Amino acid sequence: MIDPPSTAAARRGRPRSAAVDEAVIEAVLRLIAEGSTLAELTMEGIAREAGVGKATVYRRWPGKEALLLDVLATVDGEIPEEVPGASFRDDLIRAVEWIRRRGLAKRDSAIMRSMITEAQASTELWKRYHETVIATRRTALADLLKRGMADGHIRPELGSDVELLVDFVTGPMLIRTTLHPGADLPDDLPERLADLLLEGMRPRDCPF
Repeated sequence: MIDPPSTAAARRGRPRSAAVDEAVIEAVLRLIAEGSTLAELTMEGIAREAGVGKATVYRRWPGKEALLLDVLATVDGEIPEEVPGASFRDDLIRAVEWIRRRGLAKRDSAIMRSMITEAQASTELWKRYHETVIATRRTALADLLKRGMADGHIRPELGSDVELLVDFVTGPMLIRTTLHPGADLPDDLPERLADLLLEGMRPRDCPF
């Protein structure tokens, strides 16, 4: 699960209420669905829409940017819980399947499309989104690939540039979901793609 920057930091005082956090995030999503842009949103307006005090919102998020990062993480979806499958191939399929499902959700969700598009227009917000949310997801995939390497499923020389290896795994599905928005995303695509990736990464004398 993703811990956005505002929720990852240790806080003093009473524990945060998950219900209040959810109410505030849902208020942002409602305002966007009703036509508000990210630039038009204010902490005061968000608090009013959520039915809480402005101080309550500020106790949770120091400013609008931190709140929007949490909202982006919410609409973008959580990383699947890290439960090892029966094989490295199963784990790789699940990682690719998450990208496929995210692509399907983005196509189906007008709010997600609006949030991502507007965030891209804000240089600082988009930068922080990549430094936190995207970086967390890339780290999770990098850890999976390192485990695969340690277990002999990936040629060890590929470990000299793990970031490139992450790009190699994520690239094909990201291209299918973002650069070709009308492309088919069948249920068996992650399995077929995982087999192609494994063929390129595995030691020549090692089965999946």
